[in-house]
Amino acid sequence: CLATLIIMLVGDTYTLINYVSFINYLCYGVTIIGLIVLRWKKPKIFRPIKVNLLIPITYLAFWAFLLIFSLYSEPIVCGVGLIIILTGVPVFFLGVYWRNKPKCVNRLIESMTCWGQKLCFVVYPQCGSAEDE
Repeated sequence: CLATLIIMLVGDTYTLINYVSFINYLCYGVTIIGLIVLRWKKPKIFRPIKVNLLIPITYLAFWAFLLIFSLYSEPIVCGVGLIIILTGVPVFFLGVYWRNKPKCVNRLIESMTCWGQKLCFVVYPQCGSAEDE
């Protein structure tokens, strides 16, 4: 979010749309790859919708062509899009992967979550940890 705000202040909206569209197509392809991997590794799990594997494989072929063409034609835009994605890695490690955080870090994360919920009216805020109750 911070990187997007900086780009919005420096660049124009069309450039931001190009960055985000590259990120979206990259995520769509990774999702389809995940679908194929799960179909191969766990074929017996329940799936409410099951399609022929030819459809996602065909999609991946077109996706790879478009992604490679994008990387070839606009490498700077694609590079900035990848950098935007990679800014989420430290957030993941600080918020999700790091299990034994000090209480002050947990309180900070909880207060930021509560503040964000109130600011965006996304979810009814439940401020305060379960330990307090």
